[in-house]
Amino acid sequence: MATMVPPVKLKWLEHLNSSWITEDSESIATREGVAVLYSKLVSNKEVVPLPQQVLCLKGPQLPDFERESLSSDEQDHYLDALLSSQLALAKMVCSDSPFAGALRKRLLVLQRVFYALSNKYHDKGKVKQQQHSPESSSGSADVHSVSERPRSSTDALIEMGVRTGLSLLFALLRQSWMMPVSGPGLSLCNDVIHTAIEVVSSLPPLSLANESKIPPMGLDCLSQVTTFLKGVTIPNSGADTLGRRLASELLLGLAAQRGSLRYLLEWIEMALGASAVVHTMEKSKLLSSQEGMISFDCFMTILMQMRRSLGSSADRSQWREPTRTSDGLCSLYEAALCLFEEVCRMASDYSRTCASPDSIQTGDAPIVSETCEVYVWGSNSSHQLVEGTQEKILQPKLAPSFSDAQTIEAGQYCTFVISTDGSVRACGKGSYGRLGLGDSNNQSTLKKLTFEPHRSIKKVSSSKGSDGHTLAFTTEGEVFSWGDGDYGKLGHGNSSTQKYPKLIQGPLQGKVCAFFLVIKMIRCIGHRLHNCTWKFLDGL
Repeated sequence: MATMVPPVKLKWLEHLNSSWITEDSESIATREGVAVLYSKLVSNKEVVPLPQQVLCLKGPQLPDFERESLSSDEQDHYLDALLSSQLALAKMVCSDSPFAGALRKRLLVLQRVFYALSNKYHDKGKVKQQQHSPESSSGSADVHSVSERPRSSTDALIEMGVRTGLSLLFALLRQSWMMPVSGPGLSLCNDVIHTAIEVVSSLPPLSLANESKIPPMGLDCLSQVTTFLKGVTIPNSGADTLGRRLASELLLGLAAQRGSLRYLLEWIEMALGASAVVHTMEKSKLLSSQEGMISFDCFMTILMQMRRSLGSSADRSQWREPTRTSDGLCSLYEAALCLFEEVCRMASDYSRTCASPDSIQTGDAPIVSETCEVYVWGSNSSHQLVEGTQEKILQPKLAPSFSDAQTIEAGQYCTFVISTDGSVRACGKGSYGRLGLGDSNNQSTLKKLTFEPHRSIKKVSSSKGSDGHTLAFTTEGEVFSWGDGDYGKLGHGNSSTQKYPKLIQGPLQGKVCAFFLVIKMIRCIGHRLHNCTWKFLDGL
């Protein structure tokens, strides 16, 4: 009977490749031949056995503090978890069968022979094997060294050709501007720039934004083209009026495609600089009236792309546009001001999503955007994670259901969400009215709570033990409570269960609570519950 094969670590030795190449491949087809070759791997310490994993037979556990009978959904969940545990045990037992052990030995021997052959006769196979090396530490270093190999002669020739071609193109364009136009239409230089504008305009938005995916040669070409175009936009550069206008339009298109504040500000700086030169030369009456202009339609296309990113929440009444002339142009100076104003508006909109240190220290809720990203994980036995199923989530998972959350509170098998408008929604287990929805039913989706009188909620704190109760703190300094009322923990003067949010009055009536702290319920042996205490600091 074949012995079991424990987990192993592979460590191929290069100097043994020749001996493995000469091994009889037909012996691998028999179980006895595989056993001999596997023993050779172990004796050479190319296969190092790892400690045997402990067999885990732990099944699903029932939750604590369950005083009610399980619902049908919860019973199905625990049965499914038990079946999954038994299935995992069966797979583990089958994987340790004699046939499985012999098969793993055969695969390890074949892998060793393949490694020897690929290293001796195929360089590509060697690189591929290094990338899939079983040793994580050395393998990652090998991949890093392969990816950073020195440039080949082909790369150098391509770079030389690109650099030479760009230098030649720039020289021809400058020479073309100095020559008089023989006929109607665009000159050579203007025709080239106009074609480049059409190509950039046809690209999807932000096509050049991810510079990590652009090769170094491409970034170098972009830098050279940008430097050339900046020199062309100056009125005394030697280019004609149309060429300077097209150069500024192409620069703006490239800045928008790269999607970086740096390039937008560089274009604004260029436009203001060119406008200042035009203003100075206009005083001497050395320039025509069409100097320092840009196409209105081209500029507005870029501007509208930026404005669409602000969404419907932006105040469109404050949007300003440059003055359009009868020729379909607008001033570079006005365009620069409009673009700078748009950048400031986008920065202001972004800053609303950031919490300042002052607001964190004072405990004020930070101003957030309309949407956010929320990740969930852990038990979902009562749909408290709103993920459809009741399976456990072992790794953080993006939850679209909480996308408009401002604050999230995780309670005992339930979840509460405060939205940006101050409303509260709940999901999960509903026993003892812990959700505040008026019943004791489980809720698989987020459902809005009703507060009487209507209030905007600032904070929520829910107990993590016993039968579940929750406190809600309003922006006016009032406190609501609901859920299990044992020991008078809800503060309403009784021990009754409260299934709707109810305003706490008594000594707190007419007072503004500046801060409150809920001391969690304490478990003791036998699941007996001690009284829960609240502490309020009254403000004037």
